[in-house]
Amino acid sequence: MIESFIGFLILLSLILVFRVPIGFAMGAVGIVGFAYLQGLTFDNVLDFSWRGPVSLASNRIIDTAQEYGLSVIPLFILMGNFVTKANLSGDLYRASHAFLGHRKGGLSMATIVACGGFSAICGSSLATSATMAKVAMPPMQKYGYSNSLASASIAAGSTLGILIPPSVILLMYGLLTETSIRELFAAGFIPGILGIGLYLLATRYVVWRNPEAGPACESMPWPERLIALKNVWSVLALFGVVMGGIYLGVFTPSEAAGVGAGGAFIIALLRKSLNLDALFHALIDTGRTTAMLFTVLIGALIFSDFITFAGLPAELLAFVQSFDLSPMGIMLIIVAIYLVLGMVFESLSMILLTVPIFYPLVQSLGFDLVWFGILVVVVTEISLITPPVGMNVFVLSAVLDDVKAGTIFKGIVPFWCADMIRLALILFVSSIALFLPEMLYR
Repeated sequence: MIESFIGFLILLSLILVFRVPIGFAMGAVGIVGFAYLQGLTFDNVLDFSWRGPVSLASNRIIDTAQEYGLSVIPLFILMGNFVTKANLSGDLYRASHAFLGHRKGGLSMATIVACGGFSAICGSSLATSATMAKVAMPPMQKYGYSNSLASASIAAGSTLGILIPPSVILLMYGLLTETSIRELFAAGFIPGILGIGLYLLATRYVVWRNPEAGPACESMPWPERLIALKNVWSVLALFGVVMGGIYLGVFTPSEAAGVGAGGAFIIALLRKSLNLDALFHALIDTGRTTAMLFTVLIGALIFSDFITFAGLPAELLAFVQSFDLSPMGIMLIIVAIYLVLGMVFESLSMILLTVPIFYPLVQSLGFDLVWFGILVVVVTEISLITPPVGMNVFVLSAVLDDVKAGTIFKGIVPFWCADMIRLALILFVSSIALFLPEMLYR
């Protein structure tokens, strides 16, 4: 256990102090750690005695690159890029505005609903945050919304992108733990909808305390509402086909990703928003993001092999059991660790660093790994709006020149509390996450 603990400390130093990219840092620590366990030194680094550690790394790279199931990652990313190019975020916001804008705090609630819908297709919290800031912030400022409520609703609503399927974060978790992707996608749906509902209640609480923070807009007549709703049929149809196909067993996740990418491409063409230049940039961005994700995934798998070979999962279980805590007590400690790490790590790094260590322990305690995956993603969502890092907050403050990060953090408090309520519900009522997977697949 001591070797893996030292390796983890070295990994943190490489990431936080020397700013080594996480994928390369995890891969390097995994290879060197595996070599150390075999008694190798740097004196004979060029000898054939290092063949074992190098072979471990090369096999991981080759196996990961040739894994058919991983094709789901670039295809879902490509689908999100096509959706972004099609400017569907604007139509989603206008449709939400049409039905909710006449209520107090209605534009904030419309922003949350639009963020949930857009992030369900886009799959990226940061992309949703940057996109919706340009779409939703000007109307809210026009109608006199406070900057704290307006910006906080965008930052909080955008976090839903890593939970509502299809989710790249859930994909990465499933690959690290060898958990069913379709079960994870099914498990993320109800907690995602619950998150939207609690955010809407948080908005109502803010305007109840301060009605001037979110004044009501004029009510739209029903013909205009129906016209606004008509413009988002393509988003709803695409989401229904992709996720419905997965849930009903018509598609595998990889096939559904291909259908989704193709459908998003057709939608972008029909909306005449995809020229050669836009297509080129969508493909380049997809390739760049995919390369980044594969690099960190391979590094995480090499690091996971090292800590498993070092015996960390078994020794960690024995260490925890020595305290004679209940399984739920141990889970509370793990959640607390995630909440603390979320203050200094961004979401993907936190999951890649911790899941290989914690999931064998959680599995040995008898907890469902699908449930644990949803729990981890919800905690990761909270980290996106938790100071001092709060990636969504800093993305927004960079996009919105006239809104400071402190203003956003001030407005985010009610939404953060809503997230903590959702976390507690999922932690103590596991059926919230497991109802759909059990009904569909078990």
